[in-house]
Amino acid sequence: MRTIAALFRLARPGQWVKNIFVFTALIFSGLVLDPNSLLDAVIAFGTFSMVSSSVYFLNDFMDINEDRLHETKKYRPLAAEDLPRFAGSVGFVVLAVSALMITYLTLGTISTIIITFYLLINLGYSLGLKNIAILDVLIISAGFVLRILIGAAAISRMPSTWLVLCGVTISLFLGFTKRKAEIVYLGASAIRHRKVLGQYNESFLDQAISIVTAATVICYILYTVDPLTVAMVGSRMLLFSVPPVLYGIFRYLYLVYHDKSGDDPTRTVFTDIPLLLTGGAWAILCTAAILFGTDISGFFAER
Repeated sequence: MRTIAALFRLARPGQWVKNIFVFTALIFSGLVLDPNSLLDAVIAFGTFSMVSSSVYFLNDFMDINEDRLHETKKYRPLAAEDLPRFAGSVGFVVLAVSALMITYLTLGTISTIIITFYLLINLGYSLGLKNIAILDVLIISAGFVLRILIGAAAISRMPSTWLVLCGVTISLFLGFTKRKAEIVYLGASAIRHRKVLGQYNESFLDQAISIVTAATVICYILYTVDPLTVAMVGSRMLLFSVPPVLYGIFRYLYLVYHDKSGDDPTRTVFTDIPLLLTGGAWAILCTAAILFGTDISGFFAER
């Protein structure tokens, strides 16, 4: 049982929340209540969770020595020797192959190509690309975009260009703020824990964060007023979801710069009550706009 528990921790199920991006196309296509589309999206979420866990197995296998020097990563199963080191490489192969087979048999060729590309870029990341400044963040960003695309492929719906760009910019935002938080949190020892941090400095990261913050806000606003989006929703009601997005981004920046958090975006988002409430408000507004936007706008038009 201890071995199973250690394997489960090695898979990092807490990080599966990132795979919620898989449901982006489902939600914004208005098909969230269609049982077949919902099932396909859930399968895509499951297989992407498997393949992302396989990457964590590989990363922990490759980074075992660096993890043993980190304040918190030293407790990971391989670094703490709760599992033999080969469990990382074997687990990677088993999970990756299983994910590819299930994806091909249930979702088809396009979804399989997308998940294969995700595997390949993460292999490159683990084998050395993670040590190249900027490229490391771009690869992380590509992973989020591929999550959106596999969700769209699963339900046979092409996502809006602006929606994909939102995925690109928000993932770059999270990536650069993560690097900023790591440098601030780890200080002089940063390079010992992640080599690429030696190629960054706070001034550059501040500028990069400013750029992607502005780009994220602009892309989302343009998505809400895009003619294709308005036609899909049946109104411009989605524009009312912009304020929670603005607050959420500014709140996250506040946590990074004021509270010096953000080194683990998942933990930051799901432990901060204001961010959770903002996310809930945004989800409610988007759901209401997509499912009832036409009725709501018609009601006010009659008045």
